[in-house]
Formats: sequence, C-alpha cells, structure tokens
Amino acid sequence: MLDNNKIQDYKLMGDTLRFLCADMVQEANSGHPGAPMGLADIAVVLSEHIKLNPKQPEWINRDRLVFSGGHASALLYSLLHLWGFDVSLDDLKNFRKLNSKTPGHPEYKHTKGVDITTGPLGQGVANAVGFAMASKMAQNILGSEIISHNVYCLCGDGDLQEGISYEACSLAGHHCLDNLILIYDSNHITIEGDTSIAWSEDIKMRFCAQAWNVIEIDGHNFYEIDNALIKAKSSNKPTLIIANTTIAKGSVNLSGSHKAHGAPLGDDEIRESKIALGFEDKKFDIKDSVAIRFANVSEIGLVEHKRWEESLKNNPKKSMLDSMFNPDFSSIIYPKFTKDMATRVSNGEILNAISKALPGFVGGSADLAPSNNTELKNSGDFPNGVNLHYGIREHAMGAISNALANYGIFIPFSATFFVFSDYLLPSVRIASLMKSREFYIWTHDSIGVGEDGATHQPIEQISHYRSMPNFYLFRPADANENIACWQVALNLNSPCGFVLSRQNLPLLDEVSTESLKYGAYIKQDSKEPKVTLLASGSEVHIALRSAESLNNEGISTRVVSVPCYDLLLEQDLTYINSLFSGYVVAIEASRGLEWYKFAHKVIGMNGFGASANGEVLFDYFGFSVENITNIIKQSI
Repeated sequence: MLDNNKIQDYKLMGDTLRFLCADMVQEANSGHPGAPMGLADIAVVLSEHIKLNPKQPEWINRDRLVFSGGHASALLYSLLHLWGFDVSLDDLKNFRKLNSKTPGHPEYKHTKGVDITTGPLGQGVANAVGFAMASKMAQNILGSEIISHNVYCLCGDGDLQEGISYEACSLAGHHCLDNLILIYDSNHITIEGDTSIAWSEDIKMRFCAQAWNVIEIDGHNFYEIDNALIKAKSSNKPTLIIANTTIAKGSVNLSGSHKAHGAPLGDDEIRESKIALGFEDKKFDIKDSVAIRFANVSEIGLVEHKRWEESLKNNPKKSMLDSMFNPDFSSIIYPKFTKDMATRVSNGEILNAISKALPGFVGGSADLAPSNNTELKNSGDFPNGVNLHYGIREHAMGAISNALANYGIFIPFSATFFVFSDYLLPSVRIASLMKSREFYIWTHDSIGVGEDGATHQPIEQISHYRSMPNFYLFRPADANENIACWQVALNLNSPCGFVLSRQNLPLLDEVSTESLKYGAYIKQDSKEPKVTLLASGSEVHIALRSAESLNNEGISTRVVSVPCYDLLLEQDLTYINSLFSGYVVAIEASRGLEWYKFAHKVIGMNGFGASANGEVLFDYFGFSVENITNIIKQSI
C-alpha cells in the first residue's frame, strides 16, 4: 500500500526522470521529450514491479520490457542507467551521438537491457505478444519453476493505430496471454496534432472485443498506476492499462502540446520548468535519494535471480534448458530423397527432421501450413506444442517471430507464400538489423505458381531481399540442395529466407555443405567453357538442359547453381572468378537485375506474370530451352 511518504518519493523520482530525458534531448539537440516526460510517473511505479537483474541482463526468467514507441528511448536509457545496467551518465549525455550506447531508437545487442529493436510503430506491440507466447511455450516445455515472468509493453496512440497491433492483440486475446501487460500512453497527440483529426475509435471497446482485460487510469496518479499493475498481474487475460497522460508533463509552456513530441524543449523552457517544480537549474541532476530508490530494481532482481538459480540445481528440466540454450545441429538426421518433388515438399520433411532433434525449433504459418508444408507432426499446437497458428496475420507473424528469436531458447520459423512476404517486410528488416537467428519459409516462388495469376506470382521480391544487409536468401534447386542449404543456414546466426517451389523439380545430384557455404558452385562443367549459365531454384534444371543443347551444338557451356546469392557476394574475387568463364548468362524467373553484377546477360522477367499453367508460363515468358539457347547463340 502506498503511503504519503512513498508518494512524495515517487513524485521526486518522476520529475527527475522527466528532466533527465529533457536534458538528454536538449544535449543532442534532437529527439522526442514529450512521451518520456508523460510516461515518467508510470516508469517510477513500474520500477517497483518489474523483475530484472542488470548484472546478468540475459537471465531467461526476467520480465521483458518493450518500448513499442522507440521515440521514448530517452526514458528507457534513463531507466537502464538508474536501474544499474551498463549505461553510464556519460552515455546519457551522448544520446543520439555516433557509436554511443544510446542511439535515437533502441537497438538490440547494441545496448544491454534492450530486449528487442522495435523500429516502426506497432512492431513493439506484436513483439510483446511474441515474448508472451514464448514464455507460455517455455513454461509448457520447462515448467513454471523455471519460467514464470511477465511481459510489459509501453505503447502510444501511434502504435495502436498501426494495423499490426490489431493483428497481434487479436491473437493475444485468443490465447488468453495473462502474462502480457500493455500500458497505453493515451495522450491524444501525434505529430500532426490531436489524434481526433484522424482517429475516433473506442479503444476500450476494441480490446474488450478482443478478449482483453481493460483498466483505465490517470497515468499520473501513483495509487491508480500501482493498483492497475497489481490487478493486471493477477488477471487471467492479457491486460490493457489505458493510462491517460499529458505529453511533456512538467513543462511549463509545452505540456499537452504536439510541439513537444519530436523537438527539444529549449534551454529556457527546461530551466523555467525545473524552477517551477523546485529543481536547481542543473543538467543531468540525480539526487542520491532518487538513485537509491531506483537501485532497488537491481538489488531485488539479484535476489530473485539467486533464488531461481538455487531452485534450478535440482530441477530435472535443467538439462532440457541447457540443450535449448545450446542446440546441437549435428544431431539432426536429415531425410534421404529419391524422387522428384517440389522444394516446399522436401522442406516440410526437413523441418520435421530438425524439430525432432531440437526442442526449441518452433514455428508456423499464416493459415497456409498445408500449402507451405510447415506442420511439425506429432508436436502439438501452441501453447501445448510447438506448432503456431497465426491465422491470416502476416504482419504480426513477422514481429512475433522476432520476439521468439530474441527470447533466448527458441529457433523460430514463419511461413507464407513468397508474394505475401511483402507483408512481413518491416519485421524482416528489423530481424536483419538485429541479426536474429530465425527462418522464413516462402513457398510458391515464381510464375510456376500458375493459374493463380500475377497477384500471386512474385517477381520483384527476391531482388529486394537479396539487397537487405545481414539477410540470407536461399533458393534451392532440388530436395538435395535444400538439405545443404539448411545445414549452412542453421550456422549463420542471422535471419534466412527459403524460397521454395510449388511445382515438382527434378532430383539432381547430391551437393556438399562445403559447396553451399560459398553461395554458388559449379553444378556441371565443360572443357574450356565459352558460356557460363547462372541459375537458382527451379531454373537450375532449365539451365542444365540448355547447357546440354549448347554443348551438342559445339558451344562449351558450364552451369553454376547459385542457391544463395548473398553468400556469393561475401566471397573473395579469386573464388568468384573461378566460377565464371566466357559469356555469362543468368537465368531466373524474377526481375533479377542484381545478376548484372556477374552476368553479361540476364534472362528474367520484364513484367508481371499471368494466369495459366506453370509450364505454359515458363515457355510464354521465355524460359524454354529453345529460347534460351537462341538468345545465347545470338549474343556470342
């Protein structure tokens, strides 16, 4: 129960946070003071509830804290400093400076205590849902003695306007994620002004309709904040706390104004505001009494962590936890393939082989598991198993998968048709920025989709993903190459996409993992080649047939399979040059402009697809052996 002395302490702590954030933004002459100042009182009370150990920030049973609005980063960094994480006062003074620990928006692996990179608004809400799902799965596998924590997420008006939050919160309500507490900073302000210019829905009714517990409070009333958090932690549903706040609370002239959202308050305004609240005109001022109160987070967290470690010693599930922390990829027994099949089909068998060996391998599809071949057989459904059913929610699926990857013990995959990967693009970009180990299964990879037509036939997507830093796109030529791709991908410690065919592909010769790690290798050679054909995926067997035709006509031709263009880019020139001889032609049923880095000529798509049988379309758009050989003969 809060008494008056504690309330006074809270007020001083809240005002200290406000001015610490305002000083950071002012020092950087850039940033967002409004949201941090408005959320300061909530952050103070949250400090009394959250379970963390700043000395061991990756403790698996810690509470997770997600700032969905990354523009409130000044508040997060201030808290990390006061809680005892490796963020110094000098780091706060270097806010938004080059190579500082305190970049403009929080970045995972860059700053200790940041659980995930949220980036675009709404991502963090879905990330929080993902953390809550990860916790439930972990609890099912390991028991509540090992996993028993909550997930807190701070979000704002912008986060709840983004469509991704609708998708994620719908899923959270459906699964009754009672370990999830979403704190909504409802200040009714966006960059353009009051939210009423574009938004008028009843948020409470929306979340009630999505099966959430909803509590509405004054976000500056310490009693109400504390009671709301207590009720939320005992709820049997996910909880939304609607905290009605004032943006830039504590600012004398800019409190409640949209002008405080994304620009420094100004030295004069900060000075006047500090004096009005009884503070000295001093920058980055933290009184000892305030520092001691915030340090309780570290002390309590250390005790909780030690208790947890003691209980773990005699827990029979400890070995399972250790194996999830350190997956043994060598224990995977891959299938043996003996017949032609679509790479989506061979991939389904590979996924199941991985799942049998690795208890932390989890994933699912956006309502396309039968088409994506992603069901993990005899493995149960979430929360009592590792199969995830996302429904038709690709946006949320991507962000949830990011959280699963960052949770610490899971290797997640998500799946949809390749053309719909555009819906996941913001999440894939964030995963690449974080270098999270997760996998995307993207089937129906080209015009080979057939009768569904241009709306379902990916043309430009593969080029976009190949251009993304830290991301590896694999497009295997057959079932055997698919295995080798997975063997390489699992060891990359970065996000990977698998682009897989709907149609059957011929089973080609086996390929070694050693060849695959370079991204490209000579699939079929010829003496003193005058032509080198490059291809990926379903076009490799077309390249092989074309090479046979050219060789028969006396044009010596080599075929190079390029299952991972991104890995090829990382090789030295000696290896790259060893692959190519003579006139180089790339063949791919996509836009394929990136091939001009290596090729003299690209035989690809110049427009979108069409509705017809896949084999008909390959001929129609110029991927017949006859057309390819004619083009090459004319070119040389």
